[in-house]
Amino acid sequence: MAVRIRLARFGTKKKPFYRIVVADSRSPRDGRFKEIVGTYNPNLDPAVVELKGEKVREWLKKGATPTVTVASLIKKAGVLGEEVKAE
Repeated sequence: MAVRIRLARFGTKKKPFYRIVVADSRSPRDGRFKEIVGTYNPNLDPAVVELKGEKVREWLKKGATPTVTVASLIKKAGVLGEEVKAE
């Protein structure tokens, strides 16, 4: 079972709001997930990223792989000191 840290889209048409979730890679984008580890709001200027750092680190230690977009958000938020590997 591959676990991914990815974005789940919420909000209305033309005004997206994203939750950063930990989910099984086979589940739908906005479907079932294991845990919410943060939020991303691109509508604000500058865009706001809120992450629960401890939970992100915990899932990465367990072997969860972030998507490319989430890896860049984690890096910009400065949650982890080292580089984040994305697939």
